[in-house]
Amino acid sequence: MSEEDRQRWNTRYREQQGTREPSVFLRSLADQLPGRGRALEVAGGAGHDAVWLASRGLDVTLTDVSDVALERAAENARAAGVPLRLQRLDVETEPLPPGPFDLVLCQNFLWRPLFAEVSKVLAPGGLFIFAQPTRSNLQRHVHPSARFLLEDGELPGLLQGLEIVSYTEGWTGEGRHEARLVARRAGE
Repeated sequence: MSEEDRQRWNTRYREQQGTREPSVFLRSLADQLPGRGRALEVAGGAGHDAVWLASRGLDVTLTDVSDVALERAAENARAAGVPLRLQRLDVETEPLPPGPFDLVLCQNFLWRPLFAEVSKVLAPGGLFIFAQPTRSNLQRHVHPSARFLLEDGELPGLLQGLEIVSYTEGWTGEGRHEARLVARRAGE
């Protein structure tokens, strides 16, 4: 990602107002998530999901390319009274933090080479949670643009070294056409 992209994301987070709840999809998985261990959120923005995971007892590392997003995540963690590790990271040019992680979360960020890296940092039995709009989302929304969308039906084929626990694709209650996946690294 270029420095121009980083600045674009910084501007976007500077202009964002208010607070946001953790993702409906993530919260729907509460019973399946580990209650302790290490978690990694990739491209986690202002940390709403990471803070929620930390409040459930996980040791969470949040990565994002935006300095402003990471500052917001730190503020959100302080307000919630939970610890959160923050790392500025451009996953397109830098490796993921070293694992093993019991949970890796990535939502609303698509970089296809990431799928090869996730299985390298997941602990045996660890979960990977991923959600991203598909091309069908353009039927109702102009954003994200086609270059940031999965092809319909593409997501399962991107997995490397992981077993699918659950996979859905369709219109969500939030009005987006998304592919949603929970996958597990086989135990050793």
